[in-house]
Amino acid sequence: MPAPTAVRGDITAQRVDAVVNAANRAMRGGGGVDGAIHRMGGPAILDDCIARFPQGLATGDAGWTTAGALPARWVIHVVGPNHAAGERDRALLVSCYRRALEVADRLGARSIAFPLISAGIYGWPKPDAVDAAVATIAAADTAVTDARIVAFDEATFDLVAERIARL
Repeated sequence: MPAPTAVRGDITAQRVDAVVNAANRAMRGGGGVDGAIHRMGGPAILDDCIARFPQGLATGDAGWTTAGALPARWVIHVVGPNHAAGERDRALLVSCYRRALEVADRLGARSIAFPLISAGIYGWPKPDAVDAAVATIAAADTAVTDARIVAFDEATFDLVAERIARL
């Protein structure tokens, strides 16, 4: 069970084995974290998404691609529930973290960087999104030893760090 750590910064700059992408079901790029990962990683990520996921990916599931030009080896794509569109099953959000760690184990990844899944444009309430991330990562039976939750802004970083301190 890895002890998650809070990191303030840009997920695309994390030097880890795998970066987790908060993708949409189509797996063809988008906004937010998804857009940043595709922009910084380059066209190889989209090409791999098209080849590996011609029908996209289901909410709560995970799959991997190359990381292209990112400093990571792989991108693990997860599709979080869109709270703003009425997808409010917390089990789907938890599944994103659990499935990402399962994929990391299959790949042999030992370090992983997560964004706060579904807490941006998908509108999941941030305190609950933080709790789901920290609790799920901390309880996981995984070979991952370095599990980071990367917060782009100071307020989110503080929420993540506070929740981790309560483990």
